[in-house]
Amino acid sequence: MNVGAGVEEGQKVEAQMRRCGDNVTRDEACGGASDTLKLWRIRVVNTVSRLTKACVLRLTCDHLYFVLSGRVATGGVSMWCELSQVNFFDEFQLEGVSADANEIFLEVAPENLSRALKTAQNAKSVKIKLTKKNCPCLTLAAELPSLSSVSRVVTHDIPVDVIPRRLWHDFREPQMPDFDVSIYLPPLKTMKSVVDRMKNLSNYLVLEANLNGEMNLKIETELVSVTTHFKELGNPPWGDDGSQSSSPTHRDPDLMAEARVDIKKLQQFLTGQQVNPSRAMCNIVHRRILHLIFLHEDVSLQYFIPAVM
Repeated sequence: MNVGAGVEEGQKVEAQMRRCGDNVTRDEACGGASDTLKLWRIRVVNTVSRLTKACVLRLTCDHLYFVLSGRVATGGVSMWCELSQVNFFDEFQLEGVSADANEIFLEVAPENLSRALKTAQNAKSVKIKLTKKNCPCLTLAAELPSLSSVSRVVTHDIPVDVIPRRLWHDFREPQMPDFDVSIYLPPLKTMKSVVDRMKNLSNYLVLEANLNGEMNLKIETELVSVTTHFKELGNPPWGDDGSQSSSPTHRDPDLMAEARVDIKKLQQFLTGQQVNPSRAMCNIVHRRILHLIFLHEDVSLQYFIPAVM
């Protein structure tokens, strides 16, 4: 399927999701999901839509990525969300620019994709294609349950911009920074509640942690100083199988690493997340970057907030 102007020759993406048990042949068996879309996967897209109005959707044969490539050095936030397509689609076909560049990059408004998926979460099947209407679109066609023999199909055309290959390097996975401290986060609802209250007192928040599993959230102004302490959170065992070559074991376990960040950016991240991750952690590059990581099943979400002085 050629989608016309704005799409390089031969680019194609077609995907289909089915509800298990609905017209699935022996050779088209579902992967064990009871619904066409697991609710938490919709929540992933909802989370992305709350973090940014526009991002890049990178499609490969194995994964889907939502990418926000902000310039941390100039105060912007960055995001990298990765999902395994094999657990998202029952059928998936993609043809990129060439065999050695078999991927497609699309700029999309995640809120539009979120709305479309909400209407499709109870569908018997969902088909997604890259099409050419008045502009390039991701066309989502959802076959809804019907009491009659006539099928009901709802179609959403989601406008996208196709990113040319010369710009792809701007949307690669960010490298794991060489952090000073990595720590598991406290319960996210508790953390959000603390940040919400602190936002009423200051525009900036200091998050500090050490290798003894201790973390503090604090604000300091001319009028008030408030600190919330968390203990026994634990520190992730980065090492031979981690992105950092070795854990910072040479560091004094009691020594705090800190990042002073815009409290609104941290609050937006905590407010927007709907994934309820099985693991949540943060890495601190002292006075430079706060790197938040959420992991849940085959989904990973990374969020980078620059430190301010």
